[in-house]
Amino acid sequence: MTDLPDVSAMNEFQRGTLADTLGISFTEVSLDRVVATMPVERKVHQPFGLLHGGASVVLAESLASVAGWANVMHNNQLVVGVEINANHLRSVRSGVVTGVATPLHRGRRTQVWEVRINDDQDRLICVSRCTVAVVDPE
Repeated sequence: MTDLPDVSAMNEFQRGTLADTLGISFTEVSLDRVVATMPVERKVHQPFGLLHGGASVVLAESLASVAGWANVMHNNQLVVGVEINANHLRSVRSGVVTGVATPLHRGRRTQVWEVRINDDQDRLICVSRCTVAVVDPE
């Protein structure tokens, strides 16, 4: 099996993408758990000064995509998002949120990841479920 990328390589790989634009930074990458943080500042706010739900969804899908890819990269496969949902449970105005992706299902053609996003006081602010398809590169 191919070694997993370390977090610095994963963060470099994300440079220039939407994840980078939102300040998402990976802190842990393993087959069973991927962790990343995102600062809550003006660029991720909605007009009323709260963390935009869409920014939470970007964090969740970024985590699920990296987690899924880590599980298939040794087969020279990729993953692409198929479906995502998110329940926004608490608002956040500032600080840092941390997302943790864990697997619910890892099949040959699809994977399902749960992503829990907490604020810097460890309160759950969003829970998401993301389905990714496992595909061969074109």
